[in-house]
Amino acid sequence: MIPSIPQSRLIKTAYIAYVALFFIFLALPLIVVASFAFNNSQFPSLPWEGFTLNWFFGSERPMIGVFHERSILRAIGTSVFVAFCVSALSMVVGLSNAFLFNRYKFRGQGLLYVLMLLPLVIPGIVLGISILVASSRVANGLWDGFRWDIEALRPGLWLVVLGQFSFITTIATLVIAARLQKFDRSLEEAALNLGAGRLTAIRTITLPYLAPAMIGAFVVAFLMSFENFNTTLMLVGSDAPLTIAMFDRLKEGSTPLLNAVSLLLMVGSSLLALIMIAFQKKG
Repeated sequence: MIPSIPQSRLIKTAYIAYVALFFIFLALPLIVVASFAFNNSQFPSLPWEGFTLNWFFGSERPMIGVFHERSILRAIGTSVFVAFCVSALSMVVGLSNAFLFNRYKFRGQGLLYVLMLLPLVIPGIVLGISILVASSRVANGLWDGFRWDIEALRPGLWLVVLGQFSFITTIATLVIAARLQKFDRSLEEAALNLGAGRLTAIRTITLPYLAPAMIGAFVVAFLMSFENFNTTLMLVGSDAPLTIAMFDRLKEGSTPLLNAVSLLLMVGSSLLALIMIAFQKKG
C-alpha cells in the first residue's frame, strides 16, 4: 500500500538515494577486498602497482598464488570435508525434526522446540567452549574408567563437525519445516487409498515435494559451516579449516593472497546461492 500513496519528488529521490547508499555500503568493502587480489604488490594497500594474476596462479615466492599454496589448498579441502559432513547430517536430522514437529503432538513438544532453537542465540565462542569441555570430560572419564581413547571426542575434525552440527541443524530444520507446513496431506492420503504404504507415500509424494527445501537446507548448511569461525576455533585440532588458516596467516601479516582467497569464496558462495534459488524456483 505504501507505494500507492502519493509522494513528493523529494521523498522519492531521498528513498532512491537511501537504497543506493545501502547497497553501496554492503558492496563497497567486498569490491575493495576483491580489487586488491589483482594488485601487483606484496601488500593489500595503495598505491596501485599494476594488474597481476600472480596471487591466483603464481608459482614462485614471494608472489605464490592460491592454486600453488599447499597449506591454503589443504585448508580448503578440510573445510569442504567438514562442510559436506555437517550439511549431510543437518539435512537428514533436519528432515526428521521437521516431520516430528509438524506431524506429531506429544507432551513437552514446546519445550523441545525451544531447546532446538537455543543454539541459535548462544554465542559461538560459548557454544564451542561448552562442547569442548563436555567432550573432554567424557573422553577423560572413558579413559580413566575403561582405558578407551575416543579420538572423536578430542579437538579435531570430528569434534568440529559435531560443534557445527549442534546449531546448523536448527537452520536446516526451519528451512525444511517451512515447506512441509505448506504440503497438502490429502495427496498422501490418496496414495494410501490406492494401496501404497506410508513409507512409499512419503518417498514418492512428500520427499519430491520437499526436495527443493532439502537442497536449500544443504546449501545453507554448507555455506554456514564453510564460513564458521567462532565455534570452529574452540574445537579445531592440527587440521585447520580455511577460516582458521586465514586467521593464522593474518596474524603473520596480510598479503593479497588472502584477498584472492576471499574473492574465490565470494564467487563460490554466490554460485551456491544461485543454485539454491534455481532449485527453489523449480520447486
